[in-house]
Amino acid sequence: MEQQVRVVVQAVDHLSMAGLTSYLGARPEIVLVGGDQRAQADVTVVAVSRLTGEVTARLRRAAAESRTPVVLVLDEVGEADVLTAVECRVVAILPRAAATGDRVLRAVLAASSGGGVMPPTMVAELLDHVRRLQRELVTPASDAGKLTAREADVLRLMAEGLDTAEIATTLCYSERTIKNVFYGITTRLNLRNRPHAVAYALRKGMI
Repeated sequence: MEQQVRVVVQAVDHLSMAGLTSYLGARPEIVLVGGDQRAQADVTVVAVSRLTGEVTARLRRAAAESRTPVVLVLDEVGEADVLTAVECRVVAILPRAAATGDRVLRAVLAASSGGGVMPPTMVAELLDHVRRLQRELVTPASDAGKLTAREADVLRLMAEGLDTAEIATTLCYSERTIKNVFYGITTRLNLRNRPHAVAYALRKGMI
């Protein structure tokens, strides 16, 4: 028999938890893990109503701590969710209304083998984002001193006296992401430290 896929199931309601664990647990390809074995999971299945700030924060923390791919089952799926989902290592998104047992199983098996399942509208949104990034990469050097929306948010909160952990909590990112954002700012703009970066942004009217 082929090696089984180890799966962790997380759900905000008992009905979803019972349904997912009952179906997946009965499949010979799947072995459900929990407790101390969560870190050994090959795939995480998360069932929530929508991508709230709290849910996103949890997913980002999990993504920062583990490289386990996520299959997300949502009541409401919006096109704007795609970028957040991709940042959180979500490789498959299933609207709950269409999330039959077989579809969840296919998504889990695809995720375990490096694949993914995204609604067509989300794929289109992701492609649009990639095109925007490509346009930014060929923007003239005169725009090099501009801040992205996320960079401006980080510097604005620094100016208000928040530390890295508080900024991460406020923006629903991991501390590592905040550190990477700040490193990118200081490297690109040749800034020495936090006070220098905040002063520069204030002087240029960036925040």
